[in-house]
Amino acid sequence: MVRARRLLAVPVAITLTATAAVVSSVGAGAADEPGIVVENGVTQPVFGYDDAIRERVFITSPYDSDVNGEADVIAVDIMRPAASEQGLDVPVIMDPSPYYSTLGRGNESELKVDLDGDGLLDRWPLFYDNYFVPRGYAVVLMDMIGTNNSTGCPTVHDASDNLSPKVVIDWLNGRIPGVDADGNEVVADWHNGKTGLIGKSYDGTLANGTAVSGVEGLTTIVPISAISSYYDYTRSNGVVQRGNNYLASLANTVTNPERRDYCRPVRDVLSANDGDETGDYTPFWHVRDYNRDVDKVTASVFVVHGLNDENVRPDHFSKWWYGLAENDVPRKLWLTQTGHIDPFDFRRDAWVDEIHKWFDYWLQGVENGIMDEPMVDIERAPDVWETANDWPIPGSRPTRIWLEPNPGASGDLSVIPNRPLDPALSFVDDPNQRETAMVSNEETVTPNRLVYLSDPLEAPLHISGTPTVRLEATVNAADTNFGAILVDYGPAERVQRTGDGIVTGTVEDCWGATATWGGYAEDACYRQASKRVALTQREVVTKGIVDGVNLYDYSTPTPLVSGSRYDVSFELLPEDYVFPAGHRIGVVIVGSYRDYGSQADPNRATISVLPQRSLVELPIVGGRAAAGAAGLE
Repeated sequence: MVRARRLLAVPVAITLTATAAVVSSVGAGAADEPGIVVENGVTQPVFGYDDAIRERVFITSPYDSDVNGEADVIAVDIMRPAASEQGLDVPVIMDPSPYYSTLGRGNESELKVDLDGDGLLDRWPLFYDNYFVPRGYAVVLMDMIGTNNSTGCPTVHDASDNLSPKVVIDWLNGRIPGVDADGNEVVADWHNGKTGLIGKSYDGTLANGTAVSGVEGLTTIVPISAISSYYDYTRSNGVVQRGNNYLASLANTVTNPERRDYCRPVRDVLSANDGDETGDYTPFWHVRDYNRDVDKVTASVFVVHGLNDENVRPDHFSKWWYGLAENDVPRKLWLTQTGHIDPFDFRRDAWVDEIHKWFDYWLQGVENGIMDEPMVDIERAPDVWETANDWPIPGSRPTRIWLEPNPGASGDLSVIPNRPLDPALSFVDDPNQRETAMVSNEETVTPNRLVYLSDPLEAPLHISGTPTVRLEATVNAADTNFGAILVDYGPAERVQRTGDGIVTGTVEDCWGATATWGGYAEDACYRQASKRVALTQREVVTKGIVDGVNLYDYSTPTPLVSGSRYDVSFELLPEDYVFPAGHRIGVVIVGSYRDYGSQADPNRATISVLPQRSLVELPIVGGRAAAGAAGLE
């Protein structure tokens, strides 16, 4: 394997220049040890990595997730500069995870490894330790309750999961005790009082769950592809996306194999209460819904999400982001065209620079101007990035685009309201219809969908925000699903959904120091990744579904009355997308949407769409004027 090395050497002494400053120094008697050094707005790698202190600490939590009468104990692995033993106070970057002994972390699925059995890690997943410890940080990798070296059982974002990191922050700040493997008390007297949480997927969700606790000492979080509501992760407006007792299945996956039988009763409780039978929002989901407590967030937040993430879909970032904005939380946002991918693998150089500055500002107090930069970075095309001062893009306004019926052909899209005498159109829900059939052959009338198309656009049309579909409809059954798809018809080079949009190569580059402990080399060298791009003729821009019995309340189902008129309103997934001039916008209306949610409706209902109040509300930058300029008249 080829390695293109970068940032490997860590100096043991420093020379200050006119642009460098010591912003913190060690205590008296440690003059030979460097303090934290800032140059060009960022901390410099002036601390050793070979001699960094490694330790494992065990912290007793207030939880008893396995109901065995004993409090769960959380294990954390810590690496910090040797100078932190000599008076240097350092902040913490923590990645809390359930995956360190099962699925691993990062694109290469790295696990924690203790080769010699001394209770200290010889292999540290991810690059955080290699890069940040030499720059004056402690890195903490936390085993979530019920995983790896922690006790208890995973509860998939009940309080014992969500607040595992809070317990560690309480220890770091001296509010609760911790011990080593021999039971000796350990205190974090080297900690400067500031902690940042970072992580992708489950890890980032733990960061969100901890942030809404408002715990003192949590200064910033960096949730990457993270969940903001587990109901929205497993359901969509009453439609089950992940059934078959998904939470119990995930809990089993993250549990150490030798403890899976032991934790079965905990998983049985999850399955008994998850509500797969209805898909309704019940009290079970309250503790797993962080959006409802976003007003308690006191930490700054750097959100990263894929607009094409089919695992944790983009409504998780948008609902969280809207709440953060409403509560004036200091924040930053990156939106990428890839799927469920870490920015280390879709924009590596820029990401390391940006997260370095972010942590320096929030955890080290370095005034580097990062909060004066544009708030938002958006990938407009493969590896083409733009910045904005906020999201949705300022100037984005909800704009009504009516669904004009055209019997015997595809319908039209227009900013001009439909006429009262325009005909209703009907289709039959097909629970087995796949997305490809829904969006293909768009000008052909088929029995299981309705399609509305614009003329080729006369100018680009930019949407930024959350679209909403509003239909007036009747149904001949007591229940059905309603689905909608927004499509860009026209050729373009696009990031592909396969492999979440990236291809992992064989060439490595390195982002930090390398050391050898017990004959085992720990480095920060990772395979480079590139975008998976192809010329395609169309793009599913966004989509959404709703269960007909949950039109007005996701907690209480109300059966439909055959033949009655209903106002059907549901949001599509958020987007930031530019339809190019010459392309056509398509809106496809369906019933069940098998490729979106696992729960198709078996009724095969006939759905009739009445035109007078049927439209899609697009968040168009420039509003109605921009729609008119693009030709939607």
